Amino acid sequence: MPVITLPDNNKLTFDHALSALEVASSIGAGLAKAALAAKVNDKLVDLDFIIENDANVNIITGKDKDGLDVIRHSTAHLLAQAAKNIFPGIKVSIGPAIENGFYYDFAFERSFTPDDLEKLENEMRVLIKQDLPLSHKIVSRDEAVAIFEKLDEPYKVELLKDLPVDEKITLYQQGEFIDPCRGPHVPNTGKLGAFKLTKLAGAYWRGDSNREMLQRVYGTAWNNKQDLQDYLDRLAEAEKRDHRKLGRAMDLFHFQDEAPGMAFWHNNGLIIYRQIIDYMRCALQENDYQEVVTPIFMDRTLWEKSGHWDKFKNNMFTTEVENRSYAAKPMNCPGNIQIFNQGLKSYRDLPLKMGEFGLCHRNEPSGTLFGLMRIRQFTQDDAHIYCTKEQLEAEIIKLIDLVYKTYNDFGFTDIEVRLATRPENRIGSDEVWDKAEEALAKALESRDIKYELAPGEGAFYGPKHEFHLRDSLGRQWQCGTIQVDFSMTERLGARYVAEDGSKQTPIMIHRAILGSIERFVAILLEHYAGLLPLWLAPVQLAIINITDKQSQYCEKIAKTLQNLGLRVKLDLRNEKIGFKIREHAVAKIPYVLIVGDREVEQNVVAVRNQKGENLGVMALEELITKLKRELTLKK
Repeated sequence: MPVITLPDNNKLTFDHALSALEVASSIGAGLAKAALAAKVNDKLVDLDFIIENDANVNIITGKDKDGLDVIRHSTAHLLAQAAKNIFPGIKVSIGPAIENGFYYDFAFERSFTPDDLEKLENEMRVLIKQDLPLSHKIVSRDEAVAIFEKLDEPYKVELLKDLPVDEKITLYQQGEFIDPCRGPHVPNTGKLGAFKLTKLAGAYWRGDSNREMLQRVYGTAWNNKQDLQDYLDRLAEAEKRDHRKLGRAMDLFHFQDEAPGMAFWHNNGLIIYRQIIDYMRCALQENDYQEVVTPIFMDRTLWEKSGHWDKFKNNMFTTEVENRSYAAKPMNCPGNIQIFNQGLKSYRDLPLKMGEFGLCHRNEPSGTLFGLMRIRQFTQDDAHIYCTKEQLEAEIIKLIDLVYKTYNDFGFTDIEVRLATRPENRIGSDEVWDKAEEALAKALESRDIKYELAPGEGAFYGPKHEFHLRDSLGRQWQCGTIQVDFSMTERLGARYVAEDGSKQTPIMIHRAILGSIERFVAILLEHYAGLLPLWLAPVQLAIINITDKQSQYCEKIAKTLQNLGLRVKLDLRNEKIGFKIREHAVAKIPYVLIVGDREVEQNVVAVRNQKGENLGVMALEELITKLKRELTLKK
């Protein structure tokens, strides 16, 4: 007689074993109709899962995050089935759910076209109307290999052969299509429908650039058509806000083939870049950090000692000089420890904080490069805190406070935190990982910050907080990290003299608040659609005249504002006023001051903001007061 405990703690008692779907039906026909999967004792399962003993059960619908994942993964299978139906000879590989959607990778004799996406969508809708049931069975690994060898699916065979011989494989089937998968999936294809195939891309098989290039079809899937349309609208808006387009329109930066993945910063872009660094530099000073700079290239042996060589060697730029092997740093930590190691440190020197705007290089695959978001040369707002065990939690709390203040000043208030725990491949003992994870968790709890666990996603040297910012379009960006490291200082010989005279190894806290400065610029541009806050805007005011008669007055205003440290563009060109206004609007300049004969006579300026709104005429003193007040608000 299983007793089923529901999420609201209500209990249902049954005199026989039953499926998750039967539990849903006992609650109500509406829930049974909406059900996609279930959680039984926190494990996500198919609706036909049989419950034989007492259990906590939560019926999953499309309104749940888990339900959306089930919809998206099932829609990926639907895409693969459609591809098999309409493209004879096509080979399938993998097709997971991802944030907001799914993808599936295929091998085919020719390149897909946008017309092919339409054909695939049409076939997927045919399969939905057929309301095909999804069944599943468990077989041995060797049975699964034999099935997919017979189906002539070499990619599936390779994946299956990499699994242990005694592994049990779940095969899902809809119509003639079979796919090995952990599941769960929707009970039938009729549960799907709110989807759209969005784009095509290339993807190396298993992410290995030495393997064949497959064709990746991306799509998005949602619980209903309205949610789908809302997402497509957000995509369209994101396209308008693409930082690469804004970078051209605002004359900020560019890329070219001679330096792939490395930005050429123009004057306007460099102003934004420097404003961000100046802000972070002030934070260093206010929080008692030393600022340091470490070499870009260092001997390979240092990276071997730190553990980075084994982890990053395939993504490191290397060179040989005078029979020595050097590597460009992919991160700053080992070099930072070399500064700590200069001169014997005492416990009285701790916590010792070092900040560095470190120029890093990572040899990212060319196919993954994307504007400022994914590049090969970038600057991190990096810092390392050396402390004792007793100081650890307090220092983490201070960092959390600094992270939240920084994001707020840049205009981000919706922040999600994840605690990424020990990965399978790591350095250091379980004991130190226990202590590091506990310190990170306690620090968040002391600030009443809710967080999600991200099991296995910590760095190889320590667990970390991950800070995910939600922008104005609802997209999340993982930016800051706080990482606790008991191991790297030990490996690189960092020591301090403890109070009892013994030599001890300091704990090292790695922290980056913005992450890559370049990527953060891109996030800001898209968050604000280029309409940056006054303090970040490369040009803060443009002054334009209607005729040459106002030129002298405009020059006087420009000089006054420039003397106050404002970034001013004086536009006295012999062009129509409408043309000049439009040009400065495209450049996203926060304020445009328009001067005609009346403004000269009254000793005022006509003010328009970056949204094109007319703010009326203002005396210069009134405008300066407004600008100063706005600058103090930061965001």
